[in-house]
Amino acid sequence: MTDKSALIQPDRGQAAIAVHLVNKAGFADWLRALSAGQRAALAAQKFEGGSYETAIVPDGDGWFAVGGVADPAQLSSWCLAKLAEVLPEGRYRLAEEQPGKAIHGWQTAQYKFSRYLSDAPADANRVLLTKDVAAIEPARAEAEAVMLVRDLVNTPAEDMGPAALEAEATRLAKVHGAHLKVTHGDALERGFPLVHAVGRAAARSHAPRMIELEWGDPADPRIAIVGKGVCFDSGGLDIKPSSGMLLMKKDMGGAAHALALAGLVMGGHKSGGGLKVRLHLLVPAVENAIAGNAMRPGDVFRARSSESASGLSVEITNTDAEGRLVLADALVRACEEKPEFVLDFATLTGAARVALGPDLPAMFARRDETAQALIDAGLARDDAVWRLPLPDAYREWLKSDVADMQNSPPNGFAGASVAALFLDRFVAEGVDWAHFDTFAWRPVGKPGRPRGGEALGLRAAWGMLQARYG
Repeated sequence: MTDKSALIQPDRGQAAIAVHLVNKAGFADWLRALSAGQRAALAAQKFEGGSYETAIVPDGDGWFAVGGVADPAQLSSWCLAKLAEVLPEGRYRLAEEQPGKAIHGWQTAQYKFSRYLSDAPADANRVLLTKDVAAIEPARAEAEAVMLVRDLVNTPAEDMGPAALEAEATRLAKVHGAHLKVTHGDALERGFPLVHAVGRAAARSHAPRMIELEWGDPADPRIAIVGKGVCFDSGGLDIKPSSGMLLMKKDMGGAAHALALAGLVMGGHKSGGGLKVRLHLLVPAVENAIAGNAMRPGDVFRARSSESASGLSVEITNTDAEGRLVLADALVRACEEKPEFVLDFATLTGAARVALGPDLPAMFARRDETAQALIDAGLARDDAVWRLPLPDAYREWLKSDVADMQNSPPNGFAGASVAALFLDRFVAEGVDWAHFDTFAWRPVGKPGRPRGGEALGLRAAWGMLQARYG
C-alpha cells in the first residue's frame, strides 16, 4: 500500500518554508506589502490569486510559496493540493492559518500509482507542519484509507483477483486482531449460491469466495459493512463490448471501499476516533468470467436461505447484472447476525453515472435520518453524496414469471433505483440500511484527486459512523 504517513508532522519550530494563501479578492492588498522584485516574480508566473494557482516568490536569500484559494479563512480539503503536487521536496508551514481539512488534500495530492513503471520517478515528499497535533493521526488515517482504495482499484485484475482481496482482509485482521472466515468451494455453493453462480466460470486461481471479518466487543452495537468484490466483469454470456470491459478492473471498487472503511473503524482508537461497535465486514469476491459452466440468461438460482430470508429464487435475465446477485447473498448473511445498521458499497449501475456523473456517488437509504446523516457528513468532509429514491411503485418491475424475482428488468428505467430495490429485498425488515452506488474511478484528474481509482463516499460514511458511534 502507498505509504504517505510522514507527510503531516507536528510543528515544533523546525526550519520550514512559508506558504501564503490568498484569493482574488484580497490579492491587490496582499501584493502591496511585497517588494517590487517580488511583485515582478509573481507577474512573471502569472499569479493573480485564482484557485489552484501557485507561485514561488524570492525572499532575501530564500523564498516562500503562495497559493490561490477561494477563501483563505475557510479552507476546503483541496486548497493545498496543487501546492503539494508542484512544490519542491521540503518542509512547509502555513504563514497565517492552520490547515484544518486541507491536511487531507496535501497528503492525497502526493499519491502515485507506480507499481508497474520500470522507470518510476522517486517520490518528492513535501511535508506540512501543523500546530494542531490532535488532527494529525485522524487525517493520516483518512488519507491512508483513500489511498488504499486507490491502490486496490488501480491494480489490474490479474493481480487483484478474489485471492488478493482475501489477502488484504487477512492483513487487516492481523493488524487489528480480528477474526477472519473465508468460504469457498463446495461450502460456498451450499451457503452462498448466488456468489458461487456468478464466480464459478473463473479460472481456479480466481475462484470465488465469501470473505467475512468480525471485530469488536460483542456487547456493542453490531454494524455490517458489505462491499461488492467483482474483480473483473466481462459481462458473462451477456458479454460487454471491449470498450465496456476496459475499466472493469475497478468493479471491485465496492470491496475496496468496504475494506478501507473497516480499517478506519478498527484503527479508530489509534487516531482518537474509536467507535464502540461490533463490526462485521463481508466481501463476496468473484470474477464474472465466461466459460462452459458460466451462468446463462434464463437460469434460476436461489439466494442464501436464513431465518429472516427464505432463499428467494432469482431468474437471471442479464448476466451482466451480477453485482446485485453477490451482494444479495452477503446482505442475507449480514442480517442473520441482527445488525443495527448495514452499509454496502458497490460499483453497481451505469444508470447512477448517467444520473450523477462520475464524481457524485448515488446513495440510497431506508431511513430519512440516516440519509441526512450521510449527506451532512459528506458535506463536512468535501465528499458529497446524493440521495436517490427507493420507489415502491418500481418494485413490480422485479417480478418474474418463473421465479420470485428477476435480476434485471428489461424496460431500462430508473436503473440505479431498481438495482437498489433488488438489494432491499435481501435486507431484513426493520434493519437500518444504506447503499452506495459509487463509480470508484476518476476519469479526469483534479488537484489532490488524480485520474484513476478513487474513494467516493468513503469519508462521508466514516464521518457518519463517527457521529453515530464515536
